[in-house]
Amino acid sequence: MALLKQVVCCFVVVALGWSFVSARFVVEKSSVSVLSPLNLRAKHDSAIGNFGTPDYGGFMVGSAMYPDKGALGCQPFDGDKPFKSKTPRPTILLLDRGECYFSLKAWNAQKGGAAAVLVIDSMDEPLITMDSPEASGNSDEYVENIEIPSALIERSFGESLKEALKSGEDVVIKLDWRESVPHPDNRVEYQLWTNSNDECGTRCDEQMEFVKSFKGHAQILEKKGYTLFTPHYITWYCPKEFLLSNQCKSQCINNGRYCAPDPEQDFGEGYEGKDVVIENLRQLCVHRVANESGRSWVWWDYVTDFHIRCSMQKKRYSKECAKDVLGSLDLPIEKIEKCMGNPDDDVDNQVLKTEQELQVGQGSRGDITILPTLIINDVQYRGKLERSVVLKAICAGFKETTDPPICLTSGLETNECLERNGGCWEDKHSNVTACKDTFRGRVCECPVVNGIQYKGDGYSSCEAFGPARCSISNGGCWSEEKDGLSFSACSESQVSGCECPKGFKGDGRDKCEDINECAERTACQCDGCSCKNSWGGYECKCKGDLLYIKEQDVCIERNGSKFGWFLTLVLVAAVAAAGLAGYLFYKYRLRTYMDSEIMSIMSQYMPLDNHHQTEIPTEAQPLRSGTSV
Repeated sequence: MALLKQVVCCFVVVALGWSFVSARFVVEKSSVSVLSPLNLRAKHDSAIGNFGTPDYGGFMVGSAMYPDKGALGCQPFDGDKPFKSKTPRPTILLLDRGECYFSLKAWNAQKGGAAAVLVIDSMDEPLITMDSPEASGNSDEYVENIEIPSALIERSFGESLKEALKSGEDVVIKLDWRESVPHPDNRVEYQLWTNSNDECGTRCDEQMEFVKSFKGHAQILEKKGYTLFTPHYITWYCPKEFLLSNQCKSQCINNGRYCAPDPEQDFGEGYEGKDVVIENLRQLCVHRVANESGRSWVWWDYVTDFHIRCSMQKKRYSKECAKDVLGSLDLPIEKIEKCMGNPDDDVDNQVLKTEQELQVGQGSRGDITILPTLIINDVQYRGKLERSVVLKAICAGFKETTDPPICLTSGLETNECLERNGGCWEDKHSNVTACKDTFRGRVCECPVVNGIQYKGDGYSSCEAFGPARCSISNGGCWSEEKDGLSFSACSESQVSGCECPKGFKGDGRDKCEDINECAERTACQCDGCSCKNSWGGYECKCKGDLLYIKEQDVCIERNGSKFGWFLTLVLVAAVAAAGLAGYLFYKYRLRTYMDSEIMSIMSQYMPLDNHHQTEIPTEAQPLRSGTSV
């Protein structure tokens, strides 16, 4: 595998690396003026370093300092910030060129407390641009963290500064970037040379992070006409002697005219260079077509969303995924495909041909050979690709007094969600959206509404999750009301998903159709049954006077025989008569018992008419016997 990668890298250099050999480089400069001592007062050029943060549009006045030891700056300096100024003027540290990366010198100077660093050339030669090292584990730890500006100065100028410092002079220097960016009028034109490939390590991560973070600034500047932005993409061509090789066929389109290196630097696996070329072409056409409709800023949305949704690292880098992104941003897919043309045709592609012509340096701008490269008013931007620093450089390109408000304040008010909902998912029925506006631009992220979490990619779908989801827009599921009946595919017994209710069929989300149980013969299968379909159900009837039992899908007799009914009536009458007789007998016995009890009680207190009073004889009344005489 290691040998294969070496072969791949060698092929890329031989077949596709022609522009690096014949490249025309232009050094972007700032000025360095000596204010003190008087005998050194003069203005000199310096080459802006391709890392750190040049103060475009501004200047810095500071005291020069040259270290007593470690003047190469390749090792951390002793002590706690030994170069931190003790006066109102910051420290501008002088270091010698040689032995280590320019960026490492700047990093050690920054850690030592210096506000800026000037590297003194080691030979008499025209100024060169101090570049960042190629991506490596060691340099990745500090290159992106360099905040101070740096520049290379000529050997003779540097030596005169060192001599003045050695003699005890107070050397005061002014670093000036105000003329580093041309500012002829009230509109800034800038270009970003970039790439859709996200498998190239630190450089790819840097440019995609910049696109995402700078998008908000770029779009507000573009919408209000302050800037004219144009994206560009580098391609190479395959020499004729390699056209039939598998390498060129996998790296190039249009018969070797437009090529890109293999993303993984391995021809045997992963994506191919021509995949990158095709997506680069698509992104160019997105800008062209959007620009024709007056929406050129949509390019920033497309590139950001494509990187998030269609990442090469996540194996989603495809035409189908790109179409989904185009659709969510309401971009005309047919027009974009027409702009792209057929990559298999053996003809020039006018869009990519123009790009190759623009790669060649013109005027004050050099050839484009590395990515990412930012061009502002036809001058290459130097320094790290960071949102606030780039914004300041763009603002330096406006003619004085024509600066837009964004350049005069740190505030930026914009709400991308107000236009097409930012291309994010939205439920218009419940006014729930995945679009969130932030300072850096909108993001598509499924929301939490009234304690209910929505889950999904935020672009094409978000689904309510949890038992209470049915209370908000029916959980995103199908529901319908008809003929006084209401059905829903959202069930509170389930935490997710949609399922058509009984009597319906469908996906449960967009559609649930009534099942015709009668036509499908899934109901009323009993002998002599007739079936009538209804919305969400059915009705079965039995022939004659039979009664339908739905649970068993059977018909039973509703009326028995006449004799059976007669016996039933006789039995019912007998039971009723017996009950009535028992009741009357019970009432009679109860009445008799109560009368007897009442009479017994009353006899104790009063004589009864049918009893004779007993006479007791006395002395005045003799006892009589027999009859009277």
